[in-house]
Amino acid sequence: MEQRAFDRAGLRASVIGLGTWQLGADWGDVDDRQAEGVLEAAAESGVTFFDTADVYGDGRSEQTIARFLRDRPDLDILVATKMGRRVDQIPENYVLDNFRAWNDRSRRNLGTDRIDLVQLHCPPTPVYSTDEVFDALDTLVAEERIAHYGVSVETCAEALAAIARPGVASVQIILNAFRMKPLLEVLPAAREAGVGIIARVPLASGLLSGRYTKETVFPENDHRTYNRHGEAFDQGETFSGVDYATGVEAAAEFSALAPQGWTPAQLALRWIVQQPGVTTVIPGARSPEQARANAAAAALPDLGEDTLTAIRDLYDRRIKDQVESRW
Repeated sequence: MEQRAFDRAGLRASVIGLGTWQLGADWGDVDDRQAEGVLEAAAESGVTFFDTADVYGDGRSEQTIARFLRDRPDLDILVATKMGRRVDQIPENYVLDNFRAWNDRSRRNLGTDRIDLVQLHCPPTPVYSTDEVFDALDTLVAEERIAHYGVSVETCAEALAAIARPGVASVQIILNAFRMKPLLEVLPAAREAGVGIIARVPLASGLLSGRYTKETVFPENDHRTYNRHGEAFDQGETFSGVDYATGVEAAAEFSALAPQGWTPAQLALRWIVQQPGVTTVIPGARSPEQARANAAAAALPDLGEDTLTAIRDLYDRRIKDQVESRW
């Protein structure tokens, strides 16, 4: 699979990675055997980038990755985790002592002395303008607890603030056919600065797979049930902030644009891969079959101008007014 660079960090990752939120929690139940099957299928398909977080299943996702990699020492996988959501998201909590404690826990979970990439997990906006936060992250690097650091953001303004910080290696941001605003400024700025872009929520919480209808019912422990209006965390993390009924209708139109032999999910992933400045895109998967199908999008040909134009038109007509002013 094609490998792309985080230029500031000297790291490389497969253009399609694997997001592992669903292996921990908040997407219904996934058992350990199923989770290992997903990791195995992704690695066999050429995926070299796993993204996790300390709060995914209260560490279960990190631990699952650690078990998987311990039994496969020959695999060369870049593991990125996140920290900062184990406490209230207030600026006062983003301090060195907390960073060390969170990092200690993640290193134990992941079974490593030094983590490849640690990202602040969607911290409050004032954190991005606080020098002491980035001094503390530099300290973690100096102490060899982490090799590199980045941020996961909610808004384009936060992304631009992070890119301006010289030690930031990566920015993780929601980018998909229903969330195009990052194309305007964030991706060009990241390319100029050599900052890697990790595109998350690439299928708009599954909407862009084309599998859901207005009658679809999600489990009670699935964020697509309990966070549709931002009840638990930022609304933009669920269906990219798009109203569900609107999203289902727009997704049906999107699915019709898939070339023959492609799934709608592969169309969505290929669209992201094609955007200049994207380093890796991190779809989740609940089954080995999904992991393989997602990875296969890396080998598909570029989309033609007619398809790109149709996707943009769909976004402008159905989605843009709902999301661009907020994120």
